[in-house]
Amino acid sequence: MYRVVNPATNAVEAEYPTATPAEVATAVAASDEAYRAWSATPLAHRSAVLHAVADAYARDAESLAAVITREMGKTTADALGEIDSVVEIYRYYAERGPALLADEVLATSDGAHALVRKAPIGPLLGIMPWNYPYYQVARFAAPNLMAGNTVLLKPAPQCPQSALAMDAIFTEAGLPPGVYATVLATNEQVAEVIADPRVRGVSVTGSERAGTAVAALAGAHLKKVVLELGGSDPYLVLATDDLDAVVEESVLGRMENAGQACNAAKRFIVADDLYENFVDALTERMSALSTGDPTDPATSFGPLASEAAAQTLAGQVADAVERGARVRTGGGRPARPGAFFEATVLTDVTPAMRAYHEELFGPVAVVYRAGSLDEAVALANATPFGLGGAVFHTDPATAMAVADQLDTGMVFINQGEGGGAELPFGGTKRSGVGRELGPYGIDEFINRKLIHRPVD
Repeated sequence: MYRVVNPATNAVEAEYPTATPAEVATAVAASDEAYRAWSATPLAHRSAVLHAVADAYARDAESLAAVITREMGKTTADALGEIDSVVEIYRYYAERGPALLADEVLATSDGAHALVRKAPIGPLLGIMPWNYPYYQVARFAAPNLMAGNTVLLKPAPQCPQSALAMDAIFTEAGLPPGVYATVLATNEQVAEVIADPRVRGVSVTGSERAGTAVAALAGAHLKKVVLELGGSDPYLVLATDDLDAVVEESVLGRMENAGQACNAAKRFIVADDLYENFVDALTERMSALSTGDPTDPATSFGPLASEAAAQTLAGQVADAVERGARVRTGGGRPARPGAFFEATVLTDVTPAMRAYHEELFGPVAVVYRAGSLDEAVALANATPFGLGGAVFHTDPATAMAVADQLDTGMVFINQGEGGGAELPFGGTKRSGVGRELGPYGIDEFINRKLIHRPVD
C-alpha cells in the first residue's frame, strides 16, 4: 500500500509495509499518554519547538524537496516553494500562537467575571494527500501542536518517505515522543482509529469520496471533522486594462504543481468582448509550456502524480472532445514514459460533458464565454464545489459586488488566488467544512471553555 512510484518514470523506487494492528494500537495509546504532558507544556516551549521545526525545514530544503519530486513529480522549483510555505506556517504559529490562544474576557449583565479559555481537546488524526506532502501536514500540525493537541498522521500511500522525514524533523526539534507520530495505516485501521474514544477529531484533505467516508465515520462517533476536499475554482475575467497581465495570472493559477492544486484556477469565465483575445493569448502561453524531467530547470511543469491520475484526466478530456468540446492546444499525453499530460486549453464545454461538472486535476484550462455579469456569476456557481475564485474587473465596486455573489470560501480580486499562513483556507458546498491557517485554523480543534465566577 505504501510505495514510492516515481511518476516521471513509473518505476517503483521503494516499498514500505503497512502498520501492524499492534503498531496502530501503540501509536494511539502513546498519543493519548503524551497529550497529558504536552497539553500542560507552557506556550513558550511549544513556540520554541515550532521554531526549531521551521529551522530544520529551512536547513534541509534541498534534500526534502528531492524526496517529494521522486514521490509525486513536483518540479524542484515548486518543491522548494512548498518548503518555503511550510517554514512560514510553522513560524506564524510559533510567533502568533500565544496571542491567538489568549483568554477572551466577556462582558456580563450582572458584572460577574467571565472568560472563554481556549483549551486543547486531545489526540487528533490527520489524513493527508499527496499533492503537497509537507505543506498540507504543516497546515494541520502546526496550529494543533501549538494549541496543545497531539497528532497522529496518516500520509498518502505514495508519500511514505516524506512522512518519515517529517517524523525525523519533529524528533530533532525536541517534540516529546508520542506528540506527533506517522502511522502507515490501512483504510480499515483508519476506521478503527476514528472510532477510538481517545481520538477526539479528524482532519482530511483529499477527494470527495475520502471526505464523505471519513465524515460518516466521524459523525457516527461524534467526532469533530475538518474537510478540505477540492474545488473547481472560477476566474472571472470581466474587465481589464491589461489583458496580458490577467493571462499571466491565469496561467500561473492553472499550472502550479502541474495543475494539481485544490484551489487552482480550473475554469475561466470571460466576458464576451474579451473572450477571443483571452483564448488566443491563453492558448499561446499554454502552448509554450514544456513538460518533462521535474529536476530539469528548463521544465515548465512535471508529470502528474501517478499513472492513474494521468489516465483519469485523459478520460475526462476525451469525453469532452467526443461530445463537442474544442481543443485549442494540447489535449493528450506526450509520447514518453511517465505520467505526463500536455498543457491543454478546452473551449465549448457544455453540461453534457464530465469536464463541466468534475474537477480537472491537472494542466487543463477550460474557458467559458459570458454575455453578462449575471451569466458569469451563474456559471461560476454552477458547480458542486465552492473553494475559491478570482474576479478581474477595473471597477472596484463591481468586483466586490461579484465577489459577494460567489458561493465560495475565498475570493481574490484583480489577482490570482494566493495564500499565506495568516489567511484562512477553506470552502463551501462539496469543497468541505472548516478552515485551516490563520487565526481560524487554530480554533478548529479546541474547547472554548467558559469560566465564570460571581462578583467578589
